[in-house]
Amino acid sequence: MIGKIVGAMAGAKMANSVRGGLGGPGGALLGAGAASVAKRLGPVGLIAALAGGYFLKRHYDQAQSPSPKTTAKPKAKRTAA
Repeated sequence: MIGKIVGAMAGAKMANSVRGGLGGPGGALLGAGAASVAKRLGPVGLIAALAGGYFLKRHYDQAQSPSPKTTAKPKAKRTAA
């Protein structure tokens, strides 16, 4: 019971800090549900979920960063003097 309350409070705080997120009540519901899911997954499942989230974030950040080809300035053409 205490885990669900703490999870709901943490979820509400995180949802408020995310732009375009769920807002406080939606984050509270997700946080309370995350406490139940964490209990059922066990230690190995939690490690797998954390690793998956880490790699998903890395992939998302890499996809959002501009590629080196688009940031390079075009070279100036040389003219004969």
